[in-house]
Amino acid sequence: MTSPRPLAVLLSGSGRTLENLLDRIAAGSLAATIVTVVSSRPDVRGVDIARRAGIPVAVVPREGRTTTQWSEAIFAPCRSASADLVVMAGFLHLLAIPADFAGRVINIHPSLLPAFGGKGFHGEHVHRAVLERGCTVSGCTVHLVDDQYDHGRILLQATVPVLPDDTVASLAARVFAAECQALPASIARFTLP
Repeated sequence: MTSPRPLAVLLSGSGRTLENLLDRIAAGSLAATIVTVVSSRPDVRGVDIARRAGIPVAVVPREGRTTTQWSEAIFAPCRSASADLVVMAGFLHLLAIPADFAGRVINIHPSLLPAFGGKGFHGEHVHRAVLERGCTVSGCTVHLVDDQYDHGRILLQATVPVLPDDTVASLAARVFAAECQALPASIARFTLP
């Protein structure tokens, strides 16, 4: 049996993706352990979920720091916890990836990149744009993170149909269900550079 992969999770909000990972780990379907959670905001549900699970939490708001300074502050707890993979799980900010984490940061995005990606394309904004464009398929993308929004080598994509009567909420729910499968699958098969 392989030892559990040590993960750091970055988040900015509800922690639904963190919750999914914790559920998969508890069920034995994901050989990982979450060694730290880093949040850009103190008052979010994701922080509460991590604390209830006994995971060390670092809250690192931007507060006037340059991107480089803030990125270093974000990755310091990941480094201290010896995470070998950093998972952006609803973390909505652009970071400068430090050299020692290059190729070891992944993100889950709620569209089939490169479509509907980039600054401002997150959550409901993505699903609304998909519906307004009249797409018949959507999905999610797990990708390596680099110094651009929603850019970097694609690791896995999962598709879902866009139904004629879809609303933003119904499409979002279907895409999130796909994310709940795609992200753990990507983590399980990820190989370090």
